[in-house]
Parts: sequence; structure tokens; C-alpha cells
Amino acid sequence: MVHLDDLYPGWDGLAAGAARLADEALPVWRAGRTARLRRWDWDAGTWSGAGDDLVVAPGPLLVVEGVGAGAAEPAPGDVLVWAQAPDDVRRRRALARDGEAYAPHWDRWAAQEEAHLRAHEPAARADVVVVTG
Repeated sequence: MVHLDDLYPGWDGLAAGAARLADEALPVWRAGRTARLRRWDWDAGTWSGAGDDLVVAPGPLLVVEGVGAGAAEPAPGDVLVWAQAPDDVRRRRALARDGEAYAPHWDRWAAQEEAHLRAHEPAARADVVVVTG
């Protein structure tokens, strides 16, 4: 499983994290090799040190979780599941998960999400759409 939070380079990094997935992780994994990517250390505000890489080992199934997952071009056999919830629900869940550390960044992250949705239309391309509330 890949959590895109590991690939986003900070609060302004949604597009860059999605690009790292599409350009660095997925092609290597699809070729049956192990992809190794540096993780973002949110507390330090920089890339993690040696030995803390995200390791994406070859296997029959890879689950990618995060808003940027829908940016990658699908390959045969890929399934895109898009989960969506109202903005107030998403904000409440994010703050419950990440605490007040997320609160000052909500608006700028939400703007990136909107740009991502316009550019890639993941809900329209999804094989399955799950709506929660």
C-alpha cells in the first residue's frame, strides 16, 4: 500500500506527489521491480533520511491511497476507486486525524485539490465512486 502523504513534498506538494507516483513508483512496480522513494518528513519539513524509504515491492496488487492517485494514467487491470465527501465532513475528518497542525493549511491544500479535480477528473474516470457523508 502506498499512502500519498509519504510522497507529497509538504503542504504545497499535491501535484508533485502525484507526479512522483506516476513517474517514479508505478512504472517500476508495473515492471515487476521494487521501487524505493524517499518519504516526506512532515515534522522536519524535508525528505526523510537514508533507511526510511518508501518501498513498493512487486506483487499482484498495489493499493494507492490519496487524492493524487487519480492523476496517474491507468494501465490494463487498474481499478480507480474515488471516495468523496462534503467539504465540511472532509475538514472534520482531517482535523480529527491530524489535529490542529492541519488547520492553518486547509485552504491552500483544498485549492490544490480543486486544481487536481479540474485537471484530472478522477471521479469521472473512476471505475467505482463511493460517496460518504
